[in-house]
Amino acid sequence: MATINSTNFGSDTLEIIAFRLHDQEFCVKTTTIREIRGWAPCTPIPHAPADVIGVMNLRGSVIPIIDLAYKLGMKSTVANERSAIVVAEVHNMVIGMLVDRVSDILTIPANQVQPVPEVSASFDKSFSEGIIANENGMICFLNLAKMFKGNEIEDLAA
Repeated sequence: MATINSTNFGSDTLEIIAFRLHDQEFCVKTTTIREIRGWAPCTPIPHAPADVIGVMNLRGSVIPIIDLAYKLGMKSTVANERSAIVVAEVHNMVIGMLVDRVSDILTIPANQVQPVPEVSASFDKSFSEGIIANENGMICFLNLAKMFKGNEIEDLAA
């Protein structure tokens, strides 16, 4: 199995934040993350897309809160006291992503990221940068810029 060329990531190591959705581990680059907040109820928006739970006030700015599990095609996350909101900046817009819990912040060698295997011709692997195999299992490395198209985020903020 080929590994992804580390030049795709711009350095020899990657700083990632890992989090859980149901029983699966996912991660994103820390450079996209602004902060991690504990769960707080948000205000629903009528006729919002199905993956948008609502909005919350983040120090005077209203940001959309996304059910990341639902966005990834999983069953919706039911928020509880262990849930977290990972606040990220994507396409110059700030969004919050509901996760079951944040597990770790790691520095890994860039060559540890392996390509996502081909599942079928109709399988869309664009949401993922690759898979990281470590001693605790597999972590799916998400690409937030591809998950949230620029116009999609603008629509959320409007």
